[in-house]
Amino acid sequence: MADIIHLLPDSVANQIAAGEVIQRPASVVKELVENSIDANATSITINIKDAGRTLIQIIDNGTGMSETDARLSFERHATSKIRKAEDLFSITTMGFRGEALASIAAVASVDLKTRLATNETGTHIEIEGSVVLSQNSVSCAPGTIFTVKNLFYNIPARRKFLKSNTTEFGHILSEFERIVLANPGVEFKLYHNDSQLFSLPQTHIRQRIVSVFGKKTNQNLVAIEAETSIINVRGFIGKPENARKKSGEQFFFINNRFMRNPYLHKAIVDAYKNILQPDSIPSYFLYLEAAPETIDVNIHPTKTEIKFEDQQAVWQIVHATVKQSLGKNNIVPSIDFNVEQGFEIPVLTKNTEIKKPVVEINPYFNPFDEKPASSRDHNKSVSSLEKENIANWEKLYDGFENEKNLKDDVSIPTQVEPQQKINDSNLSGKYFQFKNKYILTPVKSGLMVIDQKKAHERILFEKFMFSLESRTVISQRTLFPKIIELSPKEHGLLMEIIDDIRMLGFDISDAGNHSFTVNGLPGDSSDQKPEQIIDKFLHEYLNTEIDIRTRAKEKIAQSMAKASAISSNQNLTTEEMSELVDLLFACSIPNFSPFGKKIISILKTEEIEKRFS
Repeated sequence: MADIIHLLPDSVANQIAAGEVIQRPASVVKELVENSIDANATSITINIKDAGRTLIQIIDNGTGMSETDARLSFERHATSKIRKAEDLFSITTMGFRGEALASIAAVASVDLKTRLATNETGTHIEIEGSVVLSQNSVSCAPGTIFTVKNLFYNIPARRKFLKSNTTEFGHILSEFERIVLANPGVEFKLYHNDSQLFSLPQTHIRQRIVSVFGKKTNQNLVAIEAETSIINVRGFIGKPENARKKSGEQFFFINNRFMRNPYLHKAIVDAYKNILQPDSIPSYFLYLEAAPETIDVNIHPTKTEIKFEDQQAVWQIVHATVKQSLGKNNIVPSIDFNVEQGFEIPVLTKNTEIKKPVVEINPYFNPFDEKPASSRDHNKSVSSLEKENIANWEKLYDGFENEKNLKDDVSIPTQVEPQQKINDSNLSGKYFQFKNKYILTPVKSGLMVIDQKKAHERILFEKFMFSLESRTVISQRTLFPKIIELSPKEHGLLMEIIDDIRMLGFDISDAGNHSFTVNGLPGDSSDQKPEQIIDKFLHEYLNTEIDIRTRAKEKIAQSMAKASAISSNQNLTTEEMSELVDLLFACSIPNFSPFGKKIISILKTEEIEKRFS
């Protein structure tokens, strides 16, 4: 039998490696900017065109590279961070695998200009599909300019499955947020299609958060800080009243590296127990510091999943610190913490011996006695006191039997006023609202149950799609113009789709400084404030993935319908229920919401009768 195993060519091996490291344009931005940070850059500029498909350029003022290092950096597993295996357990830099540049060069056209501050000239290298086209000396500023063009040009299948420009740029913005929040001491500028979206000067953590997410975020931040022998915690958590239904402003950083950690996320959510609306997620920006040898960052190719040496202890510390901060700021009932001195958070380990606390009391102490109780009385055991209490517990219920008999003698009215019956049941005509969430109405085959929010979403979605397709505008003027301030990310997104937003019925215009003026809303919008609708729409739009079967306009209509629809707990009159049902059955697809969720369910007569058989 002939030999069938052979070594892959370097170009193919690099493309396979690129599949792990470079998943989309945002991956390129992440790897290159982290390289700039590792090079001690204090100023980084990011230029993007067509959401990274056409151009990704990173300019930094870092240390730069020598001619030899510049060429060697494109080889697989070439790194300046690792010398021996033990170094993997004391990593303090962002990148260390030595695969990023080789992977990028395998799937794009790459242009590198770099120079050490001590050299008079720099190095210019051009690479395309892992092939070095040229290497020359060049005159350039100290630092590095890394330019990536035509990403995935040689892998058409990968390029084809990229999402829309809006979606891909959203992923770039997400990576940008993580990097700039982890490095407030670095100046960042971000341009998209020659338009500046961010200009972030060197600053402190709180100001960086506000600069990224907008001024409205500042009043929502609650400081958090704790120092222990295992880990240090600092940063900010959000007030419970501003928690959202979906994720978006939840950030963990360990030693200035962004990480995902569902385990610690639960520690924070548990600390908010009983003070959050159902299914709401609080915002948080937590910066953890731990000895590098106590964490493992080498468990995932993107280095965003971290493993702690003592996960349980870290969970306890984070949970207790969040609860402490909520208590200090009177957000939850709590003991009066000494803000200046703080307190020591006990950490349980596997070897911790748990002892029952012993409390000595004098049950016979009377502050009005001139003669204090004897030592014999004071040393009387707690157990004897408990026995006395048990012996006399029945006295607590003296008189209860008489009270019961008295209640039995009181006559209970068997009739209520007709109007009271109607209000209690909310039943009138052929429509009945259940739990302020469902509309019930009898039909020939049984009882029809309609989800009122999903029904309204379907009605609005078809109305918005008609407006977008026919370009007919139905708008309702607001009494006074409303100025809405947005974060740079939200402002940039809204500017990209503002024409379609106007076709939905929004009379909206750019007011400068990341804000908009709203003069009109869609005619059928629910009774919400303009800023609420805009906020919900942007949140839905950013968190709704678009696939090859969904057009961009449909995504806009879906997001706006969900943001504008009535709530699940809104009380409706009989007339409103009747109108909602009529409009629903006038839709082309009344059975399902724009997101494919069921709107109507029939509880058949046979099922109801079976329950009483």
